[in-house]
Amino acid sequence: MAPAESAVNDFDEKKAYAAQEEEGQKYFDDGREIDLLHFVYGHEKIDEIRGSPQKVLAAIDEYGRTKKYLMNVGDDKGKIVCDLIRKHKPNTLVELGGYVGYSAVLFGDAVRQAGGKRLFSLEFNPEFAAVIMSLVDLAGLSDIVKVHVGSSANSIKRLHAAGLLSHIDMMFLDHSKPAYTTDLKLCESLNIVGPGSVLAADNCVKPGNPPYLRYVRSTVEEKRKALELGDAATDDKAGLSEKYGYLFQDAVSEKKLGSTEKGNPNLVYDSKRIDSFEPTGIPDALEISICVKEES
Repeated sequence: MAPAESAVNDFDEKKAYAAQEEEGQKYFDDGREIDLLHFVYGHEKIDEIRGSPQKVLAAIDEYGRTKKYLMNVGDDKGKIVCDLIRKHKPNTLVELGGYVGYSAVLFGDAVRQAGGKRLFSLEFNPEFAAVIMSLVDLAGLSDIVKVHVGSSANSIKRLHAAGLLSHIDMMFLDHSKPAYTTDLKLCESLNIVGPGSVLAADNCVKPGNPPYLRYVRSTVEEKRKALELGDAATDDKAGLSEKYGYLFQDAVSEKKLGSTEKGNPNLVYDSKRIDSFEPTGIPDALEISICVKEES
């Protein structure tokens, strides 16, 4: 694994979101997502916003800065992923966890500019998915961004079975933290993640995701050994942050995770951490992993 890199030296405090609520308090799914939709569509500049991805993003940022915190990828980390899109030019990008559509608009616009065809936004919460679809439409990106509602694992299986997802060129992981590893293994087992696939995993510092980092940083030998010893399934959930565990406890069940796939231990990832910031200015990082080959 390459050493961590820093994408930015300092955070611009002038663009900071409102502070996230205190530990133990909900900071999403409390009505703010629908409130955001009313804020954007009721904006005094709504006619200028229509059809402009950048102005839709600016309106979402305005809400996050002046009203309530939103758990978006934000401008700083978002730029890292957009740079990857420009470099690798994915034809198909899949995002796991869409929330209110900030990343769908940001990355959908970047995919279109890079000549790509599709961004699949997989969102479990139907209300959040409705917000995504509405803001994607407002940005003029409905031809690129397609939203699918349901558990990420079930949506991946449906898209693959329907012939709509034969290869993932790039995947952005920003959903329930226990599902990062299990969903990646599912994609490996379906052979839709393989050599050439680029993975960008958010929140690798805040709140952190040790199981996922262990997996993408492990050697082929280490992954094969874990399978032989039967440790792989347990390791998928070990070491997740207790601080934010209450937010993800429902997802830990096999029903929500939806996958007990073993993955493909023969895939080799070149993985590195890129340090950046949450939109509030709190340090965070993305784990960028490129599948470079499959060993026999």
